[in-house]
Amino acid sequence: MNLKLENKNALVCGSTQGIGKACAMALAELGANITLVARNEEKLKQVVAELPNTYQNHSYIVADFQNPVELGQKVARKLAEVDTYHILVNNTGGPAGGAALSAELSEFESAFTQHLKSNHILVQTVVPKMKEADFGRIINIISTSVKQPLDGLGVSNTIRGAVANWSKTLANELGEYGITVNNVLPGATATTRLTEIINNKATKTGRKPEEISKAMKNGIPAKRFAQPGEIANAVAFLATEAASYINGINLPVDGGRTKSL
Repeated sequence: MNLKLENKNALVCGSTQGIGKACAMALAELGANITLVARNEEKLKQVVAELPNTYQNHSYIVADFQNPVELGQKVARKLAEVDTYHILVNNTGGPAGGAALSAELSEFESAFTQHLKSNHILVQTVVPKMKEADFGRIINIISTSVKQPLDGLGVSNTIRGAVANWSKTLANELGEYGITVNNVLPGATATTRLTEIINNKATKTGRKPEEISKAMKNGIPAKRFAQPGEIANAVAFLATEAASYINGINLPVDGGRTKSL
C-alpha cells in the first residue's frame, strides 16, 4: 500500500493550531512539502519550524479567509513558485454557536464567505495544475453536523451542509481527472474550539464545564474526545495513492457518536 507523499505539495488551511496543524504535521511525516495558510505570521513561522523535514521545502502564506479574492491571489502567486499543489486541505474555524432562529443575516454571510467562498476560490486556483498532473486530493474538514445537525450550532449546521453538497458536486465533476474530493467530519475534538463550545454551554446553563464535558463524552461510544492527530490520520490517508478510488464521501471521525449510517 502506497502511503508516501514524496514530491507532493500540500496546501493546508487554518494550520497554526488544532486539526489544521495536525494535518500539516501528518502530511509532512509522509514526505509532502507543506504550505501553511493562516492569519498569524508569528504562529505560521513557529509551525513551519516544527514540521518534520528531512528533505522537504515548507513555507507559509499569511491570508484571511474573510477575504476570498485576496486569498486566491496570494495562493496563485505562491503556486507560480511551487508549480502544482497536489493536495488541498480546506479547514478554517467554525462559526460562533447559537440558535439558527436568533442568528443575524450577517452571521450566515460571514460563515458562507469564510467556508464556502474561500474553499471555492482555492479549488479554482489549484485544480488546473492538478488536472495536468493527473493527481489531486481536495479534502474538506467539515463536521458531523452534515449528517446529524448539532444543537446550538445553527449557523454552523447550515453552512457546513452547503459545503458538503458543494464538495459532492465537485467530486462528480473532477473524478475523471484523477482528482478526488472528500470530506472529513470530526466529532468532538480536543481543540480550543471545543473548549469554547463547552464554556459557552456552561455560561448559558449555569453548569460547570467539567459536567458538560463529562456528559458529552458519555454520548460518544468511545467515551472520550478525539485528539487532533486522529482526525489528521484520516486526512493523510485520503491524500495518498492508496485512497485513489475513494471519492465524494463524508467520513465521520467521531468515535461512533453520529447515529446515522
